[in-house]
Amino acid sequence: MSDQSTSTSALARLCDKIGIPYPLFWGFVGLLIFMIGDGVELGYLSPFLSEGGMAADKIAVVFTLYGVTVGISSWLAGALSNIWGPKRVMLLGLVIWSVFEVLFLIYGLQKLSYSMILLTYGLRGFGYPLFAYGFLVWIAAATPPRKMGMAVGWFWVAYAAGLPTLGSLVASFSIPLIGALQTFWLSFALVVFGGIVGLIGTRDAAGTRRLAPENEKPMVSMAKNITIMWTHPKVSLAALVRVINTSSMFGFLVVMPAFFIDTVGFTLEQWLRLLTIVFVFNIIGNLSSSVISTKIGYRNTILWFGAVGSTISTPLFFFMPQAFPHDFLIASVFGAFYGLTLACFVPLSALAPALAPQNKAAALSVLSLGAGASTWVGPAVVAIFHERFGLEGVVWAFSGLYALSAVLTAFLKDPEPVHEPILIKIKRRIRIKAPRLDYRWAHAEEPNR
Repeated sequence: MSDQSTSTSALARLCDKIGIPYPLFWGFVGLLIFMIGDGVELGYLSPFLSEGGMAADKIAVVFTLYGVTVGISSWLAGALSNIWGPKRVMLLGLVIWSVFEVLFLIYGLQKLSYSMILLTYGLRGFGYPLFAYGFLVWIAAATPPRKMGMAVGWFWVAYAAGLPTLGSLVASFSIPLIGALQTFWLSFALVVFGGIVGLIGTRDAAGTRRLAPENEKPMVSMAKNITIMWTHPKVSLAALVRVINTSSMFGFLVVMPAFFIDTVGFTLEQWLRLLTIVFVFNIIGNLSSSVISTKIGYRNTILWFGAVGSTISTPLFFFMPQAFPHDFLIASVFGAFYGLTLACFVPLSALAPALAPQNKAAALSVLSLGAGASTWVGPAVVAIFHERFGLEGVVWAFSGLYALSAVLTAFLKDPEPVHEPILIKIKRRIRIKAPRLDYRWAHAEEPNR
């Protein structure tokens, strides 16, 4: 018994030291496993459908429809958490994902039925945002403001570690061993296991109760998740920046597999490992940007490292591998740079609820709507620009969007000091000892002569 309490207290101390709320620890573990399962397919679903004879424009429609349902569900995660509590919302997300994944695999992929793929994959899109963003609302409800930056940083570490970092890595080893279709079933098992771990292991009271006031009617609570867009316009601005943040990632997942395999000369396994490298550095960036934001502020981190950085890294990720075909190292270096800059938008998840401190769930609901919308905005940008301007036009379109996000971020403002000004720290370190001068002599009356 004492050994168990000692290990528990050691884990609690570790969590406190690295910025993870200890009562939510198993929620982070469950989210990681869940997102690994969800991310297994992302790097190879597009090539799988293409090899099955599906046209590129139809594949883009599949991903766009999926993105629309993800966007709606991302908004609902915060709205429903206000009414039911985050834990119930997470359970609903797990059930939806599991049911429609089975239907997707049996009636969609195995038969390569375009209509069933659209229906089942689209409806499955309601699943993961309810689970993931429901947990994000739980974090916001249970975490003190001073620890919020690191807590959301760890949320995005768990999220990005699975989708698609470790998910792609699992696929790169699993496909040669058990085949592509069986790897989809492996992803199903991982999602179910991760969901169970997160739901059973996390027992913090903030997640089991509704977040809206007890006397507030459900429709009023739902309406707040809409009206906050104009009562707190900067929350909407933050959400728009969030749309741009990962739009290129979801757009690139549609077209970049073919680019790196057919043009750069990589194998499917090399592409999946490149994708893993991109998001390993994305994970590093998630934590690094959280730490940086405590030093220079949320807005400055998002503006300079996220928006301006991504404006530069996005075209480099396309042009440099093309200039050096078959060179995995070059692709890895610029892929890592791209992953790092995408991660530097992470402080948005701490900034948005701080912009509406009386209604954090609604603020996160709108931000999650932006995150979900990026899953269809990205493929939509591809669909619009690829046919007219080719892949190069798509890349410049995304780079332009990041430049726009820099302009939008300039209008955001940290609502309260989230960092200690550097000059104050410098003043504290400098100790100047000057002689104490007595100026009384200057005012003394001259003695009578």
